Order: sequence, then structure tokens, then C-alpha cells
Amino acid sequence: MRNYSLAYLTVNQSSAPEAVGIAAALGYGHVGLRLQPNAPGAPCQVFLDDARMQRETLACLADTGVQVFDLEIIRIGTQFDPVAYRPLLEAGAALKARAVLVASDDSDEQRLAHNFARLCECMQPYGLSADLEFMPWTGVKDAAAALRVVRLAGQPANAGILVDALHFGRSTTSLADIAALPPGLLHYAQICDASAGLHFSTEEMVHTARHQRLLPGEGTIDLAGLFAALPDTLPVSVEIPDFQRAAQLGEKAWAAMALHASRELLGDLD
Repeated sequence: MRNYSLAYLTVNQSSAPEAVGIAAALGYGHVGLRLQPNAPGAPCQVFLDDARMQRETLACLADTGVQVFDLEIIRIGTQFDPVAYRPLLEAGAALKARAVLVASDDSDEQRLAHNFARLCECMQPYGLSADLEFMPWTGVKDAAAALRVVRLAGQPANAGILVDALHFGRSTTSLADIAALPPGLLHYAQICDASAGLHFSTEEMVHTARHQRLLPGEGTIDLAGLFAALPDTLPVSVEIPDFQRAAQLGEKAWAAMALHASRELLGDLD
């Protein structure tokens, strides 16, 4: 049985303790938390500057046995200082998280690789991996580009590449590109579905990614091929935001549907 993690975006209206509680009730082993906004002014879960929320989250984790898998988000831009993310890294260590999601806002691969290497070095004492996610509208547009950056950075011991099914389905990434990723760089993958293709505008891609994904099996992404190309023991982050359906059903019911559809597609139903 694969390990499933409840991603922030799937229950994006829930606080960190609420997300942990939902995960525990539904049988997720882990959660992903967004403690830093993915853009200026964007929402995230209150935690870094709230001692009460920190205590409640840690207590909920201890009571339920759910663990934190990944934290979001570090963005590497042209002017990047990894030290600015120290509060997030300290939170990661306190929460015993495994990974931090990293995105690129820099299309200069040499500079990006240099800064990614600096980030990996900064993160190492906290026991966290830096998992670079390729997204077709960012500076790292596909899996081949992510692998180049990690190799240019010297392939640090705590470096990783995050494969999101949505970005696989909407980038030039092939199944051969996925199979070529060294298993040691793969710490987890994200599952969802959508209409696949290369014809979407940046605005359409961003909207789908953040607001309106489909359950596995509802779209046209080759999820069976993708997950067959990935290690079959790889933890799976269930990242399926659908603001409309989650509002109608309630986030717990939506997270249950998302987990069931993911397990069904991957052959993990009892």
C-alpha cells in the first residue's frame, strides 16, 4: 500500500490542525502544509508567527499519528537569499517534515542551479529535502529542465525533483523523461487529473493548478503511464483543488473522494 498525503490545496480552507484531523479521519498517513504564501498576498496556513497554532498543530499530530510530509513553498528568484526562509525551515524541523516544495522564478539555469545548491546546503541541518517542481509557466518548465538544474547544482544529497501529474500532462515532459529521473531524486509525487495538452495559456494553467483540478480518471492525463514510470513505493500527495465541489460537499467529503479516486486509479483499494 502506498503512503498518501493530503496536500494543502485539496483542503485549502482548513487550518493546519483541521487538515491533520481530516487526514486522520480519512486514512491519510501524512499532510502537506502551506506555511508560506505562493505569491505576495496569497493565502497560506497561519503557523509561523502564531505560537497557539503551533501548539495545536503539534498536539494534533501527536494525538492522531499523522505526520507532516512536505511544506510549501520556497520560490527561487533572480535575487535569492535562502536565509530568508529560515523560519520555514525551523518549522519544518519542529514538525518533523521531510520535504519542502521549491519553485523557480528564474529562467537562467546556471544562476538557478547556484542558488538551488545554496538552498540545499542551508536546508541540510534541518533534515529537509529541497524538491524542485517543474511547472510549464515557471523557470523550470519540464522534467528534463529540472534534472539539468539539479545536476548543475552538483546533485546535493538532499536535492529532489517533484513530479506533479498536472504539470506532466501540460508540459513537454514524456514518459521517457520521467523514467530517466534517478530514483534517489524522487521523494514523492502529486496526483490529480485534468485535460492534457500544450495549448493552454499561462492564465489557464495557473487557474487549473490552483483552483480547479479533476479527480483521477476524470481527465485525459496518462496517470497510469506516469505512475508506472515512477517507483511503485513513492509516496503520493493528493493535490486536487476544486473550490466549487469542495465548497458544496465540505472539505472532508471532498478529501475523501480525492483519496478514494487516487487509490482506485493506482490499484490500492482493499
